[in-house]
Amino acid sequence: MDSILLDGMVFYGFHGVSAEEQALGQRFVVDLRVETDLRHAGATDQIQHTVSYSLLYQLVKEVVEGPRKRLLEAVAESIASRVLAKTPVSGVHVSVRKPSPPIRGAMLDSASVTISRAREHEPPMEEL
Repeated sequence: MDSILLDGMVFYGFHGVSAEEQALGQRFVVDLRVETDLRHAGATDQIQHTVSYSLLYQLVKEVVEGPRKRLLEAVAESIASRVLAKTPVSGVHVSVRKPSPPIRGAMLDSASVTISRAREHEPPMEEL
């Protein structure tokens, strides 16, 4: 299966368990890989035969900059669900990273989660 990747998307959101994280917000870095057949797009050079990078970016942005969630897992799951609902991709892989997480005494670059979800069947795409 072919893939489209959007790596290192940075957003500011208010997700987290602590009251400080929810009040002050912080940066989140998202990597997205979607699986789809790109042969027709490659052969025709027509955008309607692929999945728009701009659309994928917007779907991720709406989740990360949207309603608060406590867990990175919930942010990643919302991104995967939204991408599967709004595009014809067959699979999605999402990594959500919190740079410099607020862990007392910890010296680490980031905390992250990565999930993979596949379309179980081929329902019609939702209208945007």
